[in-house]
Parts: sequence; structure tokens; C-alpha cells
Amino acid sequence: MGRRVLITGLGTFWGGRLAQALEHEPDVEVIIGLDTEEPKVRLERTEYVRSDENYSILSRIVQATKVDTIVHTFMVVDSTQTSGRRLHEINVIGTMNLFAAASTPGSTVRNVVVKSAALVYGATARDPRWFTESMSRKATPRTSIERSLLEVDGYVRDFAIDNPHVEVTLLRFSNVLGPQLSTPFSKALRLPAVPSVLGFDPQFQLVHEDDVVRSLLFAIGEGRSGIYNVAGDGLLPWSEVARICGKPTIPLPFIGTNLAAEPLRRIGVDIPPELLDLLRYGRGIDNRRLKEAGFTYRYTSAGAVQAFIEAVRLRGTIGTQEDEYRYEEDVEQFFRHSPAVVRDVGE
Repeated sequence: MGRRVLITGLGTFWGGRLAQALEHEPDVEVIIGLDTEEPKVRLERTEYVRSDENYSILSRIVQATKVDTIVHTFMVVDSTQTSGRRLHEINVIGTMNLFAAASTPGSTVRNVVVKSAALVYGATARDPRWFTESMSRKATPRTSIERSLLEVDGYVRDFAIDNPHVEVTLLRFSNVLGPQLSTPFSKALRLPAVPSVLGFDPQFQLVHEDDVVRSLLFAIGEGRSGIYNVAGDGLLPWSEVARICGKPTIPLPFIGTNLAAEPLRRIGVDIPPELLDLLRYGRGIDNRRLKEAGFTYRYTSAGAVQAFIEAVRLRGTIGTQEDEYRYEEDVEQFFRHSPAVVRDVGE
């Protein structure tokens, strides 16, 4: 019998991308996706189940489907996406319910992968050049998103200790760039002039969106317990990131930076507090542990920036040919289950 995988956040960018990738894995028999929202990408054999934001239905789904792997992609790592209360519901309460479902008596779950972020390390003037997985942040977290991710870290650690028979993998991702993903970071790099903070040229480390999906697949397939930083090789000064993108920088004042960024918000580029910290101090995370486990990156930090801006320029020239996808339950059920649909041999 093949792998039986449950994905939280199927309607998010990462949940949908991961489900598409898993559908091409021959050893994956069943894929189930939970979310409050319907999938935004075409899926051939992934079953969608509607859930609330804190996954109160998760225990029933785990028991009914006998999944052996849970991948928790539904973690908010961008504070512009939601309010503090909803953030707590999704990140903290949702993760608590996930681990409760995975640890019920008779649970078949043997592998849990959690997608987190390097935000747990913070960004201050006192930080080391590289954070390893065993290091702690140097300052008390200032934002609700950082506090929620640190709480999740604690739940991951406690679950791993209480359930030694389960392989628990926590992936901490640096800032992600890619042609499909839209974040405050990528929106800033699409501007005619890239915002910076006056007097600062911080070091940045980046990871390409394809390497994010590949690292999640690697964690699922290898079943290696532990915490792993995920980031491309190399640190780039922010001025160099802007240069690769062919953009000048426009400095924001060190005092009153948040207020000075208000005009950007009016044109749809909301720079959250955690990104403003990065624009002052930067951050590097040591990626050697995942490489030593056998993972190979396709993109360096510089390569991720180059691939991103080339895709942006190409899209600006020729546009996009992709049709907008809209999930419709009755249509999906017809294609999956109707005897009228002619299927390939072995499907």
C-alpha cells in the first residue's frame, strides 16, 4: 500500500503546489487536502475536505482515512494576511489540533512535516552572521506572528518527545522568491524603485519557490526527524538584490520608517514590521544540515533573485497564458467518479 498523505491548507499557494507535486509521486496512493477555501489549482486525484481554520474536524479525518503522513502547510508567515486573533487561531490552535489528531490512540500517523519560517530567529543588530537550527533569537519577539511561530516550535518539540514513533520534521524557510508567489517581499522588488532603510544595507538570504516544494517532498520521502533551515547558498546585500533586479533603491528614514512606508501601502505594497526589521539588519540561516541529509538546492540566493526577475520581465512582455481555475465540487466529482469518463489503463 502506498503513502497516504493529508495536507493542511490545500487552498493556499503552498498546499496546492505540494498536492500537484505529490500527484506525480508513484508511491503516494491517497492525497487529502483540508482548508476553509477551495483549491486554487487543478488537481487530478487530491480529495478536498472543507474545514474550519483551527481544524476541529482533523481527528475524524485522520481516523477515517488512516493517513500515515501529515504536512502542515497552513501556517501564516505574513502578518499582512490576517489579524492577530485569526493568526492565533490558524497558527497556534490549528497546530494544537493537528498534533492532537496525530496522537490519538490507534493513530496511523508516522510522519509529520511542519512548514515554518526563519522569522523565529528575529532580526536585530546583535544577531550572528548565520543562525543554526540549535540557536535561539537574541531579542524578545515584537510581533504576533513571531510569537505564534515560537509557540508552534514548542508544540512541535513536545509532540516529538511524547511520540517517538513518529518522524517529526520542522522546516524553517528563509524569504521565498518565485514567479508565481506574491508576498510583500516580492511586491517590493516589483516596484520601479526598491525600498530600503537609510543607512542600512543588510545581508539577505533567499530560497526559490521550487526548492520550497522540493524540500517538502524530500522531508515527506526521507522521514528525517528534526529541525532544518531551508535557504539558498550565499548572503546578498540588499543593494545587490536591487541591482540584480535592475532597480534603484529609495531610502526610507530610519526614524518613522513605518509612517514613511504608508504611500507604498496605498499602491498595494504593505511592508510588515518583520520585513522592516530585515531591511535594517538582514538575516542568514545555516543550510548545511538539510544538505548533509541529502537535499540538493537548484538555486542559490542570487539564482533565486535572477530567476524571479527574469520571470517577471517575461510575463511583462508576453503576459500569462494560464486560464483562471475555479473549483466546482460537482464538476470535480464528475471527473473523478463518473463511469462515463474514459480513463487511462492503470489509472
